[in-house]
Amino acid sequence: MQRKNNFNIAVDGPAGAGKSTIAKSVAKKLGFIYVDTGAMYRALALHFLRLGIDPSAEDKIAEACKDVDVTIRYQDGVQQVILNGEDVSGLIRTEEVGNMASATSIYRPVREKLLDLQRNLAASSDVIMDGRDIGTCVLPNADAKIYLTASSHVRAQRRYKELAEKGVVCNLEEIEQDIIERDQRDMNREIAPLMQAPDAILVDGSDMSIDQVIDAIIQVAVSRGLVVAGWK
Repeated sequence: MQRKNNFNIAVDGPAGAGKSTIAKSVAKKLGFIYVDTGAMYRALALHFLRLGIDPSAEDKIAEACKDVDVTIRYQDGVQQVILNGEDVSGLIRTEEVGNMASATSIYRPVREKLLDLQRNLAASSDVIMDGRDIGTCVLPNADAKIYLTASSHVRAQRRYKELAEKGVVCNLEEIEQDIIERDQRDMNREIAPLMQAPDAILVDGSDMSIDQVIDAIIQVAVSRGLVVAGWK
């Protein structure tokens, strides 16, 4: 496929909307680099948990950011999240880590720690980047911006199915309540709250298949000037 150089796609949305799954697929179809900013925040959250830091201890969180290194690398086309030299890709998808990431991402030192890396990747490569504040803060000049969402019930059902398939005993109502509470934290935090950028296109995936959402995002990118040979 032919494509314009250094084209950036920003995908924002609440927890459980399918941002990572969708963005990975779009990246593969377009030959872009996928940057999972949520995984980067989760890696920092894992670091804080290992240190036994309470999420409300902002001073300790800030201090812990000074000597930690989080990077993303690709091996055989698979993204790896590296925390202080350790591949933690398989350790950062727990509810505990997710809640810690949500609680600590409100702090400026946490966001500043990762912002430069994210912007440098976008400046040097064609990327699709997903998170909570990509189109509003991280890449405000992105060529295409998407706000991907779904109802809290649909997101809870997806998470319940994912956990159940792993043999984890869980409760659907509790999962949905956790999602609602996380949405409130993300939308009301002082620094870089979750919101739809004014120039972002809303994609509600509640009643859409994964392929339909992927196609919708690529169509938005095409309408913003991405040249994709043979794409309809």
